Amino acid sequence: MTYRAPVDDIVFTLLHNAGLQTAIDSGQFPDMDAETVAAVLEEAGKFAADVIAPLNVAGDRIGAKFDGGTVKTAPGFKDAYTSWAAAGWNGIAATPDFGGQGLPIAVNAACIEMWNSASMAFSLNPLLTGGAIEALTAHGAPELKDLYLAKMISGEWTGTMQLTEPQAGSDVGALRTRAERQPDGTYRITGQKIFITYGEHDLTDNIIHFVLARLTDAPPGNRGVSLFLVPKFIPNADGTPGKRNDVRCHSIEHKLGVHGSPTCTMVLGDEGGATGWLIGEENRGLNCMFTMMNNARLAVGLQGVGIAERATQGAFAYARDRKQGRAPGAKESSPIIDHPDVRRMLLTMRAMTRAARAICYQTAVSLDGAHHGKDDAARKAANERASLLTPVAKAFATDIGTEVASLGVQVHGGMGFIEETGAAQHYRDARINQIYEGTNGIQSIDLVTRKLPLSGGETVRGYIAELRAVVAKVKEINDPAFGATATRLGDAVESLSRATEWLLKELGSGAGEAALAGATPYLRLFGTAAGGCALADEALTALRLEGGDASGRVTLARFFAENVAVLAGGLETTVTEAADSVAQLHDAA
Repeated sequence: MTYRAPVDDIVFTLLHNAGLQTAIDSGQFPDMDAETVAAVLEEAGKFAADVIAPLNVAGDRIGAKFDGGTVKTAPGFKDAYTSWAAAGWNGIAATPDFGGQGLPIAVNAACIEMWNSASMAFSLNPLLTGGAIEALTAHGAPELKDLYLAKMISGEWTGTMQLTEPQAGSDVGALRTRAERQPDGTYRITGQKIFITYGEHDLTDNIIHFVLARLTDAPPGNRGVSLFLVPKFIPNADGTPGKRNDVRCHSIEHKLGVHGSPTCTMVLGDEGGATGWLIGEENRGLNCMFTMMNNARLAVGLQGVGIAERATQGAFAYARDRKQGRAPGAKESSPIIDHPDVRRMLLTMRAMTRAARAICYQTAVSLDGAHHGKDDAARKAANERASLLTPVAKAFATDIGTEVASLGVQVHGGMGFIEETGAAQHYRDARINQIYEGTNGIQSIDLVTRKLPLSGGETVRGYIAELRAVVAKVKEINDPAFGATATRLGDAVESLSRATEWLLKELGSGAGEAALAGATPYLRLFGTAAGGCALADEALTALRLEGGDASGRVTLARFFAENVAVLAGGLETTVTEAADSVAQLHDAA
């Protein structure tokens, strides 16, 4: 049930595989060095382990409580949040113009992983606030920034994303919440939203809602959606919370997991309409929303990594202590970690967790490059790389989070099905990550239809070339400890390349249905090849540096290549040859 932040592993991956050290050396962050990165993450790890992690059980077993329109968070949440905000953790990557620290997105990404390992239910609140801060920073009018940003960056006020409605889940264009222009330049908002994370709580004295709504004269579909800032309390001139706005929590959901996070049904307009302020331009709300969601999608991928890390730590601890049967060659009862099948599960958990971490951190460093690259060309290239990797980071890492948590239950055996060990909670908590902020199926569609064609396919081809370079380095070193790593990873990368070219050809010919049918296995293929090469790259770097647990990294890279990457060929076949069978659903039904 305890958690220890793997700070050394996190720093190593961040600096050496994801490329933060290269970014620092290039001058992207003049006041940053490796020692500072390590120091910040060391403190974050201590806070996550010592302050947030002890909340996890109470958050799950007691949860958030709804009473007469108010929400009381689980015991300890309020005090921990107050300490967390006071320590400045909410503003790590936010602009210094409004009190943020201006540190790299990649450093904040590592912190997000640790917060979510400690308690995903607690950490969902700042995750949504971060997305709201991004939207307001990028698209808000100056007077709105002046009034709200400093308090949101400091954590004094929190933010929500109010997108979903009963009839409009992933199809945002079907929403019905209405906005009417008012003479004073504000808007009157009426409607209902569901699945709103931390839509109501007792952690702060104001909550700033970002609400998608449709103007009465808006065009249909996605083209007629606008984004509005709707505070719970309308601030006074001095910035203190003033009049209560016409927005309230109607109820909270009873969920499979993350019980400590209140998931609210919100009602706007009981008394004529909530007062809102436009963010961005009318009927251009999706542009603003995607600013929130792209950052939130990476954060959700990091939630998957965080849960996987916590589940892996718990499984290793249990497997070392639990004795059952005799392992091969043993004369008495053995710890189950000595049994080959349990070792296989544990190695799978650790290798998949680290592979997903590397992909998420690569995405974060690319986002930094999109903001801080040396020139327009560098920023454009980094932005396209981040765009390519974001759906992979979100979907692959959250799939891994659930799969690793499931293996954690299996390692615990019958005790994994019992709540006291904590393994079951990780499994329950992890499952939502594959659904919200755009289901993983939607991420796959986004990857195939929008991201592969970037720059005529050259963005993805460039990334595949980087993977080939890693394979070449493994071949060149010719170290027997790597076993068949070079061959197996090379096969996986070539499967990814062939599947990519097939999809680009299908898209170019207008055969979109076949491409869509293969989108989900393609994303898994992408994550498998990228993750395997990331582990191999880390192993090579550790050998070169003569540190960083080189033998352990080589072992994980070899295990992944010989046990996971070998599935790439089958995924390629599914992508390129199985579309017709997917189309036969009606016959099967």
